[in-house]
Amino acid sequence: MSLCLQARQLACERDDRWLFQGLDLDIRSGEIVRIEGPNGSGKTSLLKILSGQLSDYQGELFWNGAAMKDVREHFLANLLYLGHAPGIKTGLSPLENLAWYQALSGTSSNDKDSEEQCLDALESVGLAGFEEVPAGQLSAGQQRRVALARLKLTPRALWVLDEPFTAIDRHGVAALEKQLVDHAKAGGCVLVTTHHALTASPLLRHIALG
Repeated sequence: MSLCLQARQLACERDDRWLFQGLDLDIRSGEIVRIEGPNGSGKTSLLKILSGQLSDYQGELFWNGAAMKDVREHFLANLLYLGHAPGIKTGLSPLENLAWYQALSGTSSNDKDSEEQCLDALESVGLAGFEEVPAGQLSAGQQRRVALARLKLTPRALWVLDEPFTAIDRHGVAALEKQLVDHAKAGGCVLVTTHHALTASPLLRHIALG
Protein backbone atom coordinates (compact mmCIF):
# COMPACT_ATOMS: atom_id res chain seq x y z
CA MET A 1 0.00 0.00 0.00
CA SER A 2 1.32 3.43 -0.95
CA LEU A 3 1.11 5.98 1.82
CA CYS A 4 1.96 9.60 2.22
CA LEU A 5 1.98 11.78 5.34
CA GLN A 6 2.32 15.46 4.50
CA ALA A 7 2.80 18.58 6.60
CA ARG A 8 2.41 22.09 5.23
CA GLN A 9 3.70 25.24 6.93
CA LEU A 10 3.97 23.44 10.27
CA ALA A 11 4.94 25.61 13.24
CA CYS A 12 5.19 24.91 16.96
CA GLU A 13 5.85 27.30 19.83
CA ARG A 14 6.88 26.42 23.38
CA ASP A 15 7.59 28.83 26.25
CA ASP A 16 7.43 31.86 23.93
CA ARG A 17 9.99 30.31 21.58
CA TRP A 18 9.41 28.87 18.12
CA LEU A 19 10.73 25.32 17.88
CA PHE A 20 10.17 25.33 14.13
CA GLN A 21 8.23 27.36 11.57
CA GLY A 22 7.19 26.96 7.95
CA LEU A 23 8.04 23.25 7.93
CA ASP A 24 6.92 21.27 4.86
CA LEU A 25 7.26 17.47 4.90
CA ASP A 26 6.42 14.63 2.53
CA ILE A 27 6.91 11.19 4.11
CA ARG A 28 6.27 8.27 1.77
CA SER A 29 6.28 4.50 1.54
CA GLY A 30 9.68 2.87 1.40
CA GLU A 31 11.48 5.54 3.43
CA ILE A 32 13.28 5.73 6.76
CA VAL A 33 13.10 9.39 7.72
CA ARG A 34 15.37 10.49 10.54
CA ILE A 35 14.50 13.73 12.36
CA GLU A 36 17.72 15.35 13.59
CA GLY A 37 18.54 18.33 15.76
CA PRO A 38 19.99 19.38 19.11
CA ASN A 39 18.12 18.81 22.36
CA GLY A 40 15.24 21.25 22.59
CA SER A 41 14.89 21.67 18.84
CA GLY A 42 11.41 20.12 18.84
CA LYS A 43 12.03 16.56 17.59
CA THR A 44 9.65 14.91 20.06
CA SER A 45 7.05 17.66 19.61
CA LEU A 46 7.19 17.14 15.85
CA LEU A 47 6.68 13.39 16.21
CA LYS A 48 3.72 13.96 18.52
CA ILE A 49 2.16 16.40 16.06
CA LEU A 50 2.65 14.04 13.13
CA SER A 51 1.20 11.12 15.10
CA GLY A 52 -1.88 13.07 16.17
CA GLN A 53 -1.01 13.35 19.87
CA LEU A 54 -0.37 17.09 19.99
CA SER A 55 -2.90 19.63 18.73
CA ASP A 56 -1.17 22.85 19.78
CA TYR A 57 0.48 23.79 16.47
CA GLN A 58 0.00 25.80 13.31
CA GLY A 59 -0.17 24.40 9.79
CA GLU A 60 -1.94 21.51 8.12
CA LEU A 61 -1.50 17.74 8.00
CA PHE A 62 -2.60 15.46 5.16
CA TRP A 63 -2.85 11.68 4.88
CA ASN A 64 -2.77 10.31 1.34
CA GLY A 65 -3.85 13.69 0.01
CA ALA A 66 -6.82 14.20 2.33
CA ALA A 67 -6.97 16.63 5.24
CA MET A 68 -6.07 14.79 8.44
CA LYS A 69 -9.23 15.93 10.21
CA ASP A 70 -11.29 14.08 7.60
CA VAL A 71 -9.35 10.79 7.66
CA ARG A 72 -8.01 10.66 11.21
CA GLU A 73 -9.52 7.25 11.96
CA HIS A 74 -7.97 5.71 8.84
CA PHE A 75 -4.62 7.33 9.66
CA LEU A 76 -4.58 5.96 13.21
CA ALA A 77 -5.40 2.48 11.89
CA ASN A 78 -2.13 2.63 9.93
CA LEU A 79 0.03 4.10 12.72
CA LEU A 80 2.25 2.54 15.36
CA TYR A 81 3.83 5.05 17.75
CA LEU A 82 6.52 4.19 20.29
CA GLY A 83 7.54 7.03 22.58
CA HIS A 84 10.78 7.85 24.33
CA ALA A 85 9.66 5.93 27.43
CA PRO A 86 8.95 2.19 27.03
CA GLY A 87 5.30 2.75 27.87
CA ILE A 88 4.82 -0.60 29.58
CA LYS A 89 3.02 -1.51 32.77
CA THR A 90 5.68 -2.61 35.26
CA GLY A 91 3.20 -4.62 37.32
CA LEU A 92 2.44 -6.86 34.34
CA SER A 93 4.68 -9.45 32.71
CA PRO A 94 5.96 -8.93 29.15
CA LEU A 95 3.37 -11.44 27.94
CA GLU A 96 0.57 -9.61 29.76
CA ASN A 97 1.77 -6.26 28.42
CA LEU A 98 1.63 -7.48 24.83
CA ALA A 99 -1.79 -9.06 25.37
CA TRP A 100 -2.97 -5.70 26.70
CA TYR A 101 -1.53 -3.91 23.64
CA GLN A 102 -3.28 -6.36 21.33
CA ALA A 103 -6.63 -5.82 23.04
CA LEU A 104 -6.12 -2.05 22.95
CA SER A 105 -5.28 -2.03 19.24
CA GLY A 106 -8.05 -4.46 18.34
CA THR A 107 -5.65 -6.96 16.76
CA SER A 108 -6.12 -9.88 19.15
CA SER A 109 -7.61 -13.09 17.76
CA ASN A 110 -8.62 -16.12 19.83
CA ASP A 111 -6.81 -16.55 23.14
CA LYS A 112 -4.50 -19.37 21.97
CA ASP A 113 -3.44 -17.66 18.74
CA SER A 114 -3.01 -14.35 20.53
CA GLU A 115 -0.71 -15.88 23.14
CA GLU A 116 1.37 -17.64 20.49
CA GLN A 117 1.77 -14.36 18.59
CA CYS A 118 2.89 -12.60 21.76
CA LEU A 119 5.37 -15.36 22.57
CA ASP A 120 6.79 -15.21 19.05
CA ALA A 121 7.15 -11.44 19.29
CA LEU A 122 8.98 -11.68 22.61
CA GLU A 123 11.29 -14.37 21.26
CA SER A 124 12.09 -12.16 18.26
CA VAL A 125 13.45 -9.44 20.58
CA GLY A 126 15.46 -11.83 22.75
CA LEU A 127 13.05 -12.17 25.67
CA ALA A 128 12.40 -15.90 25.49
CA GLY A 129 12.43 -17.11 29.09
CA PHE A 130 11.33 -13.73 30.48
CA GLU A 131 7.69 -13.91 29.35
CA GLU A 132 6.25 -14.25 32.87
CA VAL A 133 8.71 -12.05 34.79
CA PRO A 134 7.12 -8.84 36.12
CA ALA A 135 8.31 -6.05 33.81
CA GLY A 136 9.38 -4.00 36.83
CA GLN A 137 12.09 -6.59 37.50
CA LEU A 138 13.56 -6.32 34.00
CA SER A 139 16.50 -4.13 33.02
CA ALA A 140 15.93 -0.90 31.11
CA GLY A 141 17.04 -2.62 27.92
CA GLN A 142 14.68 -5.53 28.45
CA GLN A 143 11.79 -3.16 29.12
CA ARG A 144 12.59 -1.39 25.86
CA ARG A 145 12.54 -4.76 24.08
CA VAL A 146 9.03 -5.44 25.39
CA ALA A 147 7.90 -2.22 23.70
CA LEU A 148 9.81 -3.04 20.50
CA ALA A 149 8.07 -6.42 20.32
CA ARG A 150 5.00 -4.46 19.21
CA LEU A 151 6.70 -3.79 15.87
CA LYS A 152 6.36 -7.49 15.08
CA LEU A 153 3.06 -7.99 16.84
CA THR A 154 0.99 -5.06 15.58
CA PRO A 155 1.02 -4.64 11.77
CA ARG A 156 1.00 -0.95 10.85
CA ALA A 157 2.29 0.77 7.72
CA LEU A 158 3.68 3.87 9.45
CA TRP A 159 6.08 3.55 12.37
CA VAL A 160 6.78 6.70 14.40
CA LEU A 161 9.60 5.95 16.83
CA ASP A 162 11.10 8.33 19.39
CA GLU A 163 14.61 7.19 20.43
CA PRO A 164 13.90 3.45 19.95
CA PHE A 165 17.58 2.47 20.40
CA THR A 166 17.75 3.74 24.00
CA ALA A 167 19.25 1.14 26.40
CA ILE A 168 19.55 -1.50 23.64
CA ASP A 169 22.84 -3.45 23.36
CA ARG A 170 24.73 -3.71 20.06
CA HIS A 171 23.07 -6.98 19.07
CA GLY A 172 19.66 -5.44 19.66
CA VAL A 173 20.70 -2.34 17.72
CA ALA A 174 21.71 -4.41 14.69
CA ALA A 175 18.46 -6.40 14.82
CA LEU A 176 16.35 -3.25 15.11
CA GLU A 177 18.16 -1.53 12.24
CA LYS A 178 17.47 -4.56 10.04
CA GLN A 179 13.82 -4.52 11.10
CA LEU A 180 13.46 -0.86 10.11
CA VAL A 181 15.05 -1.48 6.71
CA ASP A 182 12.91 -4.58 6.10
CA HIS A 183 9.76 -2.63 6.97
CA ALA A 184 10.63 0.14 4.52
CA LYS A 185 11.56 -2.34 1.80
CA ALA A 186 8.17 -3.99 2.24
CA GLY A 187 6.44 -0.69 1.51
CA GLY A 188 6.13 0.66 5.02
CA CYS A 189 7.55 3.90 6.34
CA VAL A 190 9.62 4.73 9.42
CA LEU A 191 9.82 8.16 11.03
CA VAL A 192 12.45 8.13 13.77
CA THR A 193 14.48 10.27 16.15
CA THR A 194 17.68 8.77 17.51
CA HIS A 195 21.13 9.73 18.78
CA HIS A 196 22.35 6.47 17.32
CA ALA A 197 24.22 6.75 14.02
CA LEU A 198 22.02 4.74 11.69
CA THR A 199 23.81 2.64 9.10
CA ALA A 200 23.84 4.41 5.75
CA SER A 201 21.09 3.13 3.48
CA PRO A 202 19.55 4.39 0.22
CA LEU A 203 16.23 4.25 2.11
CA LEU A 204 17.44 6.72 4.74
CA ARG A 205 16.57 10.44 4.53
CA HIS A 206 17.45 13.17 7.02
CA ILE A 207 15.39 16.14 8.16
CA ALA A 208 17.18 18.67 10.37
CA LEU A 209 15.57 20.91 12.99
CA GLY A 210 17.20 23.77 14.84
